[in-house]
Amino acid sequence: MTNVKYNPEDPIAAIATPLSPGALAIVRASGKNCVQLVSRVFSRPKALLEAEGNTIVYGWIVERENADKNRGDNRIDEVLVSVFRAPKSFTGEEMCEISCHGGVSVVNAVYNLLIKNGFRPAERGEFTFRAYINGKADLTRAEAVREIIDSKTDASRSHAAGRLSGSLFEEIDGIKTLVTDTLAAIEVDIEYPEDEETIADSFDQNDLVTARDRLQSLADSWKSEKIYQDGAKIVLAGKTNAGKSSLFNALLKEDRSIVSDIEGTTRDWIESWVSFDGIPARLFDTAGLRKTDDVIEARGVELTKDIAATADLMLYLVDSTKGVSAEDIEFVKNNNSIPTVVVFNKIDTSDKQLEFDGAQNSVYISAKKGLGLGELTTLVKKILLGSSQVKSSHTGLGSERQKQSVCEALERVEHALKIAADGSYGLDAVVQDLEDCLDSLGEVTGQVTPDDVLGSIFSHFCVGK
Repeated sequence: MTNVKYNPEDPIAAIATPLSPGALAIVRASGKNCVQLVSRVFSRPKALLEAEGNTIVYGWIVERENADKNRGDNRIDEVLVSVFRAPKSFTGEEMCEISCHGGVSVVNAVYNLLIKNGFRPAERGEFTFRAYINGKADLTRAEAVREIIDSKTDASRSHAAGRLSGSLFEEIDGIKTLVTDTLAAIEVDIEYPEDEETIADSFDQNDLVTARDRLQSLADSWKSEKIYQDGAKIVLAGKTNAGKSSLFNALLKEDRSIVSDIEGTTRDWIESWVSFDGIPARLFDTAGLRKTDDVIEARGVELTKDIAATADLMLYLVDSTKGVSAEDIEFVKNNNSIPTVVVFNKIDTSDKQLEFDGAQNSVYISAKKGLGLGELTTLVKKILLGSSQVKSSHTGLGSERQKQSVCEALERVEHALKIAADGSYGLDAVVQDLEDCLDSLGEVTGQVTPDDVLGSIFSHFCVGK
């Protein structure tokens, strides 16, 4: 949190839903005396104060300072107030969630009334931060909240939901148990030494080997998990009339690009998010590659080359009715550092069996008829994930911060096994490695976390979460 003198009991409030016209909205409040403060602006204060946790109270949000002498309290909106009593709430504190009508003016009026009556505006991620400091969630679950909000596909949401349910915490906790048990056994050997010939003989290394393998699996998971979170950049390239815009529309399942038989129709690039079997991707439709005297089209061709050079994957389209040209081969060769799939399009109007020199991956489709799109999607997913895909029975890491701490823990375990095997140091050195490993694992879940790391994590949350 940014406040140096932060008080974790301050009553806070925030608009928890997008501030735009809608049927309903939620204004969220939490902190010491939360229910009492909300009752000041509620038409039925006694009912609210006596409400049990996990119940809902009907009434009006009212402004008493500017009450009409003839009509009484100035009514703002008809609402439902959900009451949560500590510690059985998201933050572990008293909480109220006011469900009001979704008009911008109404939501702002309810929120501003809370601020005038004892609440302060919540900082980014402060509700989740309080859940963390009150022991309602470890850091892996806290970070998973933001992942779910930012998820772009059902698959990325599902991966984040696994971490929110505690899968990563449980895996880290299991590894910590293996290391702790080994550490305890070594300390017994130090306290009561026997005549082992080597350090390796002084304790059972099986648990450490298991811990190392599980840490390695976690570290390897980050590559694919990062793709599910951030998405990939995929560029459609190829000569004019190869069918790039048709494929763009087919993958999006909507007509976003103009499709025409006239060469040079697409003169600039457009992009949209699309899912390749759960992997989110920014898909770029680009200008067709050809030599042209049209200044605008020529600029579009140059942009195509620039965008393709920064892609995570290029889908290079070839018109099957025309075959592979020297220009096609040259363009793919010049971008050989970019993973490429050669897409032979228009197979519904051509029976040619084409080959593309130097192409490691190819697929045959008809963007117009929708043929071969399943095979294309499967191939794209396979290339992007490589060998890093997390099996459904395993958990994965959710942030670069987690990956760094896991890699540090892995390095300490590997070093402990090495020095135990070659006997270059005493048991005290192994103990130090394992203690350092536990510290790194503690940073993943938040048991050991510097303040600046906490600030970085929660500053990326939205207000109200």
